[in-house]
Parts: sequence; structure tokens; C-alpha cells
Amino acid sequence: MLTEKQTAILDYLRTYQAQEHVPASSRMVQRKFGFSSQTTVMRHFWALATMGLVEQFSDGRWGMSTDVVGGHFTDIPVYGSIPAGAPEFTEQQPAETLSFDARVLGTKGQVWAVRVQGDSMTGAHIVEGDIAILEKREPRPGEIIAALVDETTTTLKRYLVEEGRPLLRAANDKYRDIFPAVLECQGVLIAIFRRQVARSQ
Repeated sequence: MLTEKQTAILDYLRTYQAQEHVPASSRMVQRKFGFSSQTTVMRHFWALATMGLVEQFSDGRWGMSTDVVGGHFTDIPVYGSIPAGAPEFTEQQPAETLSFDARVLGTKGQVWAVRVQGDSMTGAHIVEGDIAILEKREPRPGEIIAALVDETTTTLKRYLVEEGRPLLRAANDKYRDIFPAVLECQGVLIAIFRRQVARSQ
């Protein structure tokens, strides 16, 4: 999962390389983000490299391959809350957008995101303030979904089927199972984006 800082660095590298046709130097990245040492820059480069998002070239510089620069990134709309009712995303105004490499998400379908509220999914390592990235498709049992319950309430829960009956289960023992009379999946969780508080370098 990309951190906010890694996402910002990746976006900077992509934009600079697309405009200048050469990779940004590690010194430029250090100055841009105010890092106190090159060690911090290299740590971020290696983390991005393990995800296949940057590479080290023969001259020792780090950058992005042509196919990454050329447009694998997609802007994902982030809405302030899970909308009630059947959402028409093109008619809503997102609170912000996030830019992600589509290959990291592993999907070509319709993708959107929403901020997580509450503590019902802490057992699944999803906490308040996280951004849940969702794909519009039919869910499979065991997946976490944004569910419209009985055409009135939306919630982020694990989708299960027991004795032919769908249910929604929290990842927190404080919350009971939900047995909806009508259930509509608005999106299946495919990733969690967590903003981390920047620490001094």
C-alpha cells in the first residue's frame, strides 16, 4: 500500500519526467520534499521499486519506465461519505481525487473511494480516516463491500452468505450481523489508503 508521501513522490517523478523527458535526480527529490538526507530519498525509491513503480537506470539514476510515464495512472474520486441511495458518481462532486497507478490496483473497472467513518472494521485493519478504494462489481462471499441496506442505509462491512441468506458482518465484536431485506453492493473494497503523519527526517 502506498503511503501519502510515496504517492506524492511518485506523482512528482511522473510529472517531471513527462515534462523534461529525463528522470528527476535524487537531490531534486530531496529538495522538493525537504528530506534531510539522501538516505531517506533512497528508502522511498527502494519501496517504490519493490512495487514495480520506479527503476534504477544504467547511469545510476532512478526514474519511471516509459509505460508508467505514458499513462497508467488514473484519478480516483474521493467522496466525503458513502452516499445513500443508488449513486450516480458522474453527477456528484468529489471532495478530492487521488492519482494511482492502475496496475497497483489490479483492476480496469469503475473505481471510486470514500472516507471510512467509525470503528466497525478495525479487526480488518480498517480505521477511521482511512480512504477505502472500491470497485463497482458484483461481490463474492468474504469480500468487504460498501452496501446499501434496505434502500436507506450505507455501510462498509464483510459480505457473507449463510443458508442462502446474505448478511453483513463487522470486524468488531461490538456490532451485530446485519440481515438486510434488500441489499445492493455499491462497490467492493480493493485497497485502503492511509495518510500517515509526517515525521521529521
